[in-house]
Amino acid sequence: MFALVDVNSFYASCETIFRPDLRGQPVIVLSNNDGCVIARSAEAKALGVPMGAPYFKIKEEMRRRNVAVFSSNYALYADMSRRVMDTLEEMAPAVEIYSLDKSKLYSVVTQQWNPSYGHF
Repeated sequence: MFALVDVNSFYASCETIFRPDLRGQPVIVLSNNDGCVIARSAEAKALGVPMGAPYFKIKEEMRRRNVAVFSSNYALYADMSRRVMDTLEEMAPAVEIYSLDKSKLYSVVTQQWNPSYGHF
């Protein structure tokens, strides 16, 4: 048995994890040099913020709609990814890491799976 793990809106989630004041608010993360949107929270997606949108074209709209905007913080994302993967490695005998937010767990025993970590 195996499980596929994909953290929802990973970069946006990382930005909000230490900012409970942003819970439930739209959040976007921008590419290097704040060029374009590379991550959106569920709330930002619901507003219709397009992935890849050039920030200079949507900056004023994001301000009007109270969207929290973050520059990329790859050190944070790498640290949070390590924490997630360490947790997954405690849950399965073998973990294949695809990217910062995606992995495959092999020989998962479902009785050990804690539903508070996510969805099946």
